[in-house]
Amino acid sequence: MLRIDGSKGEGGGQVLRTSLALSLVTGTPFTMTNIRAGRAKPGLLRQHLMAVKAAEAVGAAEVSGAELGSRELTFHPRALAAGNYHFAVGTAGSATLVLQTVLPALLAAKEPSTLMLEGGTHNPAAPPFDFLARAYLPLLRRMGADVTATLDRPGFFPAGGGKFRVDVRPQALKPLSLMSRGRVLRREAKAVVSMIPFDVAKRELETVGSLLELRPDQLRPEELKRGQGPGNALVVEVESEHVTEVFTGFGERGKRAETVAEEVAAEVKRYLNAEVPVGEHLCDQLLLLCALARGGEFRTLPLDGHALTQLETMAHFLDVKVNVGEVDRDVRDVVVRG
Repeated sequence: MLRIDGSKGEGGGQVLRTSLALSLVTGTPFTMTNIRAGRAKPGLLRQHLMAVKAAEAVGAAEVSGAELGSRELTFHPRALAAGNYHFAVGTAGSATLVLQTVLPALLAAKEPSTLMLEGGTHNPAAPPFDFLARAYLPLLRRMGADVTATLDRPGFFPAGGGKFRVDVRPQALKPLSLMSRGRVLRREAKAVVSMIPFDVAKRELETVGSLLELRPDQLRPEELKRGQGPGNALVVEVESEHVTEVFTGFGERGKRAETVAEEVAAEVKRYLNAEVPVGEHLCDQLLLLCALARGGEFRTLPLDGHALTQLETMAHFLDVKVNVGEVDRDVRDVVVRG
């Protein structure tokens, strides 16, 4: 029984989700204390509880401490079970993070699985569906996995109500080498609004288009006519020869549309100027995938708190070596060996 301190690293839900994922894959039980101790509201919120419940179902696990607000959890998986699953967060909590908790295990199962997930699909501090579909899953498929995702309807914070389907056919992951992004083939910005003035989308696109020198045909406003609640997301997609990266900003009450656009543009510029294939948010996801594949290498930006937390958490469950080499101030080479 591993004992893990949830306050380590960035002190949020990532330690829990990665621990659940690797516990399922390796069959290793664990006890976690100080869950989300670094957050304003520590303990399990609804989206974290749903991740636990999803892992419990997929792993036929014995679990104690699985309740709202709990700061301690014991998780003991028994057997992986493929199947048809329906996981509903019940709030705007991120459904994509629930998926990433159980997906590694379902890739290791013996039969295909289908998941219907409901909740937030476009949330601050979580990978939006666009990132999942355009950046994360294509690399997963390049590593040999057979996973497809289809968005039925988006769900924004705070209303939620999003829904998407994921089909998983189990495959062993192969090591990935991603040291260059190649030539940039396409850049596009999309501003989505639901139940808020369309002018917000136009202002975001005008600002981000100016800052990134995008043409009018590279700017796409989109208004959802039957949204589940008010919401806004600005998505910039950079497609290169070897990788696609997705950058997202979210509108919120009291935050100017221009500010949302300026923040996204700054993130895109940093990525483009560093000439790396892997951005910050994709980095910690690739760390886990390469560790599961027992090998891989990629070039990225300096590792942030989430990536460093991922390294620390993986070390509890997997005997892999990760070397992070500094190429220059804004470039790192990551090498994973099993």
